[in-house]
Amino acid sequence: LPPQFSGLLGTVYRRGNLSFTRDGNSLLSPVGNRISLFDLKNNKCETLPLATRLNIVCVGLSPDGSLAILIDEEGAALLVSLIGKCVIHKFYFHKPVHSVSFSPDGKKFVVTKDNLAYLYHAPGKKREFNAFVLDKTYYGPYDETTCIDWTDDSKCFAVGSKDMSTWVFGAERWANLIYYSLGGHKDVIVACFFEENSLDLYTLSQDAALCVWQCDTELDGLKPMPPKDAAKKKKAAEDDEELLEEPKGEEIHGKADPSEEETRNKVKYSRVAKYFFNKEGDFNNLTAAAYHKKTHLLVTGFASGVFHLHELPDFNLIHSLSISDQRIASISINCTGDWIAFGCSGLGQLLVWEWQSESYVLKQQGHFNSMVSLAYSPDGQYIVTGGEDGKVKVWNTSSSFCFVTFTEHNSGVTAVTFTSTGYVVLSASLDGTVRAFDLHRYRNFRTFTSPRPSQFSCLAVDSSGEIVAAGSQDSFEIFIWSMQSGRLLDVLAGHEGPISSLSFNPMKCVLASASWDKTVKLWDMLDSWRTKETFIINSDVLVVAFRPDGKELAVAALNGQITFWDHDNAVQTGSIEGRHDLQMGRKELDKITAKQAAKGKSFTTLCYSADGQSILAGGLSKFVCIYNIKEQILMKKFEISCNHSLDAMEEYLDRRKMTEFGSMALIDEGGGGDEGVAISLPGVKRGDMSYRHFKPEIRVTCVRFCPTGRNWAATTTEGLLLYSLDSGLIFDPFDLDIDVTPSNTRKTLSQKEYTTAIVMAFKLNEKKLIQEVIEAVPSSEVDVVCSSLPDLYVEKLLEFLASAFETSCHLEFYLIWAHKLLMLHGQKLKTRSVKLLPVIQFLQKSIQRHFEDVSKLCEWNIYNIKYALAISQQRGMKRAAEETPGDEEELDSDSDYLM
Repeated sequence: LPPQFSGLLGTVYRRGNLSFTRDGNSLLSPVGNRISLFDLKNNKCETLPLATRLNIVCVGLSPDGSLAILIDEEGAALLVSLIGKCVIHKFYFHKPVHSVSFSPDGKKFVVTKDNLAYLYHAPGKKREFNAFVLDKTYYGPYDETTCIDWTDDSKCFAVGSKDMSTWVFGAERWANLIYYSLGGHKDVIVACFFEENSLDLYTLSQDAALCVWQCDTELDGLKPMPPKDAAKKKKAAEDDEELLEEPKGEEIHGKADPSEEETRNKVKYSRVAKYFFNKEGDFNNLTAAAYHKKTHLLVTGFASGVFHLHELPDFNLIHSLSISDQRIASISINCTGDWIAFGCSGLGQLLVWEWQSESYVLKQQGHFNSMVSLAYSPDGQYIVTGGEDGKVKVWNTSSSFCFVTFTEHNSGVTAVTFTSTGYVVLSASLDGTVRAFDLHRYRNFRTFTSPRPSQFSCLAVDSSGEIVAAGSQDSFEIFIWSMQSGRLLDVLAGHEGPISSLSFNPMKCVLASASWDKTVKLWDMLDSWRTKETFIINSDVLVVAFRPDGKELAVAALNGQITFWDHDNAVQTGSIEGRHDLQMGRKELDKITAKQAAKGKSFTTLCYSADGQSILAGGLSKFVCIYNIKEQILMKKFEISCNHSLDAMEEYLDRRKMTEFGSMALIDEGGGGDEGVAISLPGVKRGDMSYRHFKPEIRVTCVRFCPTGRNWAATTTEGLLLYSLDSGLIFDPFDLDIDVTPSNTRKTLSQKEYTTAIVMAFKLNEKKLIQEVIEAVPSSEVDVVCSSLPDLYVEKLLEFLASAFETSCHLEFYLIWAHKLLMLHGQKLKTRSVKLLPVIQFLQKSIQRHFEDVSKLCEWNIYNIKYALAISQQRGMKRAAEETPGDEEELDSDSDYLM
């Protein structure tokens, strides 16, 4: 069964609004066209296995936390179940949507697009054919709408607009409130908030002004429409609907200047205060805001990266801090009012701040530019990534969080790798240095440089971790250093073009180097680095990789071919023509078709699977291909993204985007973005005129298989994507028989035929049943069961134990199983070590993680015991000095008691 998408690392936030879940312990963050769920209590991150067609711009979360509405740049919406993590319904709003918000009772939700607000019946409360049923359409604002807020009882909602006005609408037709327009601002409305259980309103504008509005009517004072009028209006609406081809719901039109007769006995608002955030002479755009009604806490974010905390309605400043120098795009407060989430789209930052203790709950940032390289640690627990922003980041695969960032490089990082111990990370950069980082103390302890400044394009370290090699792209040389001393050992010359890739043989002291001069050279480390062999390739060589057992070499060239070599005998053993499988997309400004463009494309990254039977290949395309080496056939193509906000995604040209003057993509509509004006007007100083809108091109820069063989990762324009065999519930029976059923398995187990029950459970291959059977075996019987278990099921049981260690709390019980299996079947397993290596590494990774956790706990306990002993001895000595010599016996008994 092919691996399934299991996670997105390297990117934590792109754009859109952040949302806390109902319990306030998890945070939903839009990342491109996907959504990530950060569990802040358990320190884990999960990316939902669904995606929109374009980047997500707004997220609406239902009050019970079970449903979410995701809306992309063009107005296509997905209704998602957060319980089942699947798409329930798709809907198209036809135009870009600015905001979406569920009512507090969960019965309705409002969507704003253009200058209109649409009220829909919320799905899931009753059975319906269409999940999105339009109830009412609200007209009022003269420009695009920007924000929504509901009253606590879901009777009314407020909508802010770019025309500097805020409109209050009734969710039902109230006799004394159908609509109300509020002015008082001189700039775009950024946010509006109702006070708790009240119609009183706060409005905030982009020029950092806050208006406080007081209503003369309480929520209980809203009067329903008289039955007669309501009946007439309903009949009129039904007649109108019959005339229309498509029912559009009820329409409510707001007027800017209602007549005096209409305003009598109606709800009235009055502005009681106006506050300004900026001091005199300062100019700082307000970009985001959030309000917690119970604690009256207002959080505002600005374009300069500063945020303020105020207490309303008195506008008392609590805190004023800066998180970066970039615009704060989104703010959210959790239900208790303790945690505040900030999203900065410019740097891809996501922060969760506990304002009372002034500490970070979460502080994550992806690579500023695209990621270029990645490497797995030998146990598969960590991934290191290098980016064009010069940063080296180390990620935990189980939690999906980055736990250390190294910023010593002054230019883009081109290659990263782990040493065989897993505690040292090496990185090569265009700044002319190769740096070694210690994962114990988180510091740069070695810096390797060349005699003359060189830009390093590739990196390799031998299996002992003692020899470091880096290839130069400007001097065509390979530099060899000693890890122990940091000295330059040798400079290997011989290539006549830039060095594109290096790889050490895992089993021998041989280095393979690939170059644009159409050659692959093998250098023998034990024979004074002499050239052992030179392979002539038909085209420029881009990447070279050894098989895990070191007996085969794979080479990818510019002509799209992957060739396989028996390097000991200098014989080519096979080749794969991969150019057609790459399947390039057509860029918006391309003059030729995707099929023609693909002729010049090739694979730029290769990686063998853990067992050496397959090879992964990726390049300038949205596809990653996995080939069977023996049969030389394509096994599967993984489409890494369906995000059409990226370039080169379309296979064919969209004629709708073509005009007589050329492609619509040539017209730059986004000048200035959200922070300023698109067209320079006389006297207008705002807006960055150098701003250009561009679409990043989809590409795969690096692919790597995990040493455990259970998953693989790829660095792409989207971020770091993980694909795993462990995700998803799959019924995959093995050697199934008609008598093998769950009930028969449990019956066999009750008769204490443990070995037979385990074999039957593995035949059904249901994880829960296997766990039930194994945990029912008494620890005293484990030795007997392991010795009588057929060889075929030993491997399967080891694989199950490795995955069980990840989640189970029965640590000692499963350690007994692992110990007995390896002791009794060790010799037989050794003969199949190459095939079983991924399983053993997976088991080692699981046990190592528990070992680290338990050892930390034990060290802490030992320290505490030593401390208690030291304190008790100190007190005993003091008491001995104070007591008379005649009381020595009593003292001894006291000190013994304390000990």
